Amino acid sequence: MRVFLDCLPCFLRQTLDAVRFVTNDEQIHERVVRQVLELVNNIDAGQTPPAIGQQIHRVIRRATENVDPYRQRKDDSNELAMRLYPQLKERIKNSSHPLEMAVRLAIAGNVMDFGVYSTLDDAEVVKTVDRALVEGLDPARVEEFAQAVGDAREILYLGDNAGEIVFDRLLIEELPPGKVTFAVRGAPVLNDATREDAERAGLTDLVAVIENGSDAPGTILEDCSEQFWQRFDQSDLVIAKGQGNYECLSGIDKDVFFLLTVKCPVIATDLGCDVGQMILRRGGVTSK
Repeated sequence: MRVFLDCLPCFLRQTLDAVRFVTNDEQIHERVVRQVLELVNNIDAGQTPPAIGQQIHRVIRRATENVDPYRQRKDDSNELAMRLYPQLKERIKNSSHPLEMAVRLAIAGNVMDFGVYSTLDDAEVVKTVDRALVEGLDPARVEEFAQAVGDAREILYLGDNAGEIVFDRLLIEELPPGKVTFAVRGAPVLNDATREDAERAGLTDLVAVIENGSDAPGTILEDCSEQFWQRFDQSDLVIAKGQGNYECLSGIDKDVFFLLTVKCPVIATDLGCDVGQMILRRGGVTSK
């Protein structure tokens, strides 16, 4: 999915948010914004938004000399999600359709996205979870997902954000044991999950966790490591969380289920849905 003009203001907002997390020095703010403006002025519009985001956040990290500007936000998100985990696990246990409930909660967790939201408080996360329990989700899509999971020999689950991966854990615990490999980013970018976050979420004790070798806020296949490529190729089903992964992988020739909460008008238009809608959508060669 290519960059649209509507993406440009979002890039600039992300830039200011990130640099302000790190320093109050307005001279640094201005210098970084000017560098990003120059970068955006010369972008290849055929690139995906995560490819541009990767370049922008490299500028931010160099200018601020901070390799992980969102670390505190990620820690806070992980802690919040882990506090919610026991009650969410109980909801799945008591549900008449545990897999559907786990899918709903995994999608709800995608709200924990500081690439989209400048601030996100605990109450907003809880509100999103409550809405996920009642929002319409096509039963046929859930059944299709369940069938694909049952048929798959190897599943590659592409994570998105810190905190959110605790919600992913809830879904993974409902999938067949031994089939799942979970992938995180290879280096910090935005509040995207890295191995450190996977460890805090308890995922490293549950499934194999690999890093994708990239610092992009999405899965740019040509930028990923050989280890990731091997896992990607041998997996017959991919579960891709979040907007960044959708932007990178929506056109690939692979059986993929996209799980996300739509937070952007550009994504909403591409998917033919409303902003705020929960999405479970199949792509790739077996798209229906």
